[in-house]
Amino acid sequence: MESITVEKNGLLVTIQDLGREEYQQYGVSIGGAMDKLACRIGNILVGNHEDCAGIEFAVVGPRLKFQGNGYIAITGADCTPQLNGNTISMWKVIPFKEGDILKFGKNKSGRYTYIAIAGGINVPKILGSRSTSIRGKYGGMEGRLLRKGDQIAIGKVDSRKPLRLNGRKLMADCIPVYSNRQTIRFIWGPHEDFFDEYSKEVFTSTPYKVSRESDQMGYRLEGEKLRHQNTVDILSYYITPGAVQVPRNGCPILLMPHCGMSGGYTVIGTVIEADLPFAAQKKEGESIQFKPVTIEEAIEELKQQEHWIKLLSLNNYH
Repeated sequence: MESITVEKNGLLVTIQDLGREEYQQYGVSIGGAMDKLACRIGNILVGNHEDCAGIEFAVVGPRLKFQGNGYIAITGADCTPQLNGNTISMWKVIPFKEGDILKFGKNKSGRYTYIAIAGGINVPKILGSRSTSIRGKYGGMEGRLLRKGDQIAIGKVDSRKPLRLNGRKLMADCIPVYSNRQTIRFIWGPHEDFFDEYSKEVFTSTPYKVSRESDQMGYRLEGEKLRHQNTVDILSYYITPGAVQVPRNGCPILLMPHCGMSGGYTVIGTVIEADLPFAAQKKEGESIQFKPVTIEEAIEELKQQEHWIKLLSLNNYH
């Protein structure tokens, strides 16, 4: 059976898929890939179902050794992937064979990188997902970061759907660009009335920087503080990835896929689903400029993104 051996650790290297959306009502975080768009594209390229598990890491990649033959696609942040010492292309299907070594170099753009493998990663499903919850200590490889010596089983490729994988790639003009994407769109609310007009003007006109105190639960943002009017206290409220919480200190927190399902901080707005992957790719010190849109605009953007993904899955790439 094909497998992967971890020969050297990277940063935040975990097994992830699209998470556990069906268990939010029980207080279970969605989790899964931070940039679900890049994760989905990688799976489509190697002929997997979009929700197959792959490997995610942040900025610093691992060194992996392959046992057996197969195909991979590297998507998301560009960390200069190399196979047997030779630089390979991102967003393209690359064959590997027994004994090949995959490693990574300098991070050029983005925060999270994805390694999609034809057949996916074969670890047990927990609550309908193979994704790793580090805080919950479940899923993936024993609910923890991957470490040196781990042997990761690769799933079986569906032989009923023979695909010509070698050389498949995403067209250049379709590749997401992270480094110069500053504007992130959001919908006001549900607690925008808790803020004065000056603060709402500041929130949409002044860039915020991603602080070093950021993780998979949320990105703490640095910039001009927002002022509540009257009170900051609310009852614990349902929250979702993309929500921008503003605690008593006035410093916004952009919630990410591994956030909890409820919280007691006011939410000034919620980043639209189509833009959340681009927000997730922001590194420490990079800026976010928030731009308000209507619910109708947010829905239209998501529809267009999903339509593009559907076309991609129907092999509309070269």
